[in-house]
Amino acid sequence: MSKQAPRLALAASSIAVAIATPAAAQDVAISSERLANLEEPLATEVGPITVEFSGLIDARVDYDFEEGMNDLDDDDAVNPGIIGNFEFNASTQLGNRWNVGVAYFGQYERDELIGGEYTDRVAGFIQGSYGTALGGEVMDIVREETRRVRGTGNADLAFDDALGAAKGWGGGYVGQFGPSRLSAIVDEDGNYDLGIVYERPSGRAGYRYALRFTDAQYLAPDGLTEFETNALMGTFEYLYSRSVYNVGGGVESLEAGPVLAKRWFVSGGWQRQWGAFTTSLEGHYGQIEGQEEKSAAFGLDYAFARGMSFNLGVNHSDAQVVVDGITILDEKETTATSSLRFGF
Repeated sequence: MSKQAPRLALAASSIAVAIATPAAAQDVAISSERLANLEEPLATEVGPITVEFSGLIDARVDYDFEEGMNDLDDDDAVNPGIIGNFEFNASTQLGNRWNVGVAYFGQYERDELIGGEYTDRVAGFIQGSYGTALGGEVMDIVREETRRVRGTGNADLAFDDALGAAKGWGGGYVGQFGPSRLSAIVDEDGNYDLGIVYERPSGRAGYRYALRFTDAQYLAPDGLTEFETNALMGTFEYLYSRSVYNVGGGVESLEAGPVLAKRWFVSGGWQRQWGAFTTSLEGHYGQIEGQEEKSAAFGLDYAFARGMSFNLGVNHSDAQVVVDGITILDEKETTATSSLRFGF
């Protein structure tokens, strides 16, 4: 997420779609944060402009098991904090039935480790019967369109994506054509992300298939080495009754000068609603040049009032990958996060 002020010019993308069936207009949401608001946004009319607003406040406590094992009084293991975010969307319809508007997302996070930090992103859009064209900080759109459904509560599965990612400002497109949904973005440096999703019910179950290709860059943990990356990923999801089962995987090539590393990975998850409770369980395994990356996540969400919920997450990650003297991944931690959340 960019921390810079909006720039005077946006990078543009030009995408042609040769499909006869028009796409329905799409809702515009630019947040890719794990703490997404599930409530319907507040909406009002201001003259010819429709204004929508939604927000979320999450008061939390993180516990780091690695620190707890090394710190007898647990002072460094417990980290209380608060996260608040909001999304604002203003749009109007032109005489040719196009919707034009702007979306803004802001988030403030504070805890004992990072102090206080505010991040934001902004985008403009034009929306018609053949889909939505966007410009601005829209780099996560294809990822959000094609990813497996997120774990519930405070579950956060590590490594469950390509390492390389488009960044900064750029342009994108999202369109719905029958049961298929297309998405694409290109950033100011020429990195791009392409995705297609096919989703429809069959009998009493629902099926969702997704395919994504990304050409981007990955900055190594040393903060100096930048890899050129290409990744191809796929996702399958099965929905039945109150349960969701999914699996995803991919292959990725990382290149920096003479260093070339091949990566493959697979992730899977299960999620189920039990009355007011929702639980999820996820796992991930992959290898980079024969060196392992592993992660797991458990999540729980208890909705006890409209917009209010108690959330729990236990997350584990473990990967120390070094190729030709360059560290590609360096992470090993197990954390538990509990929080009280209110969305409006």
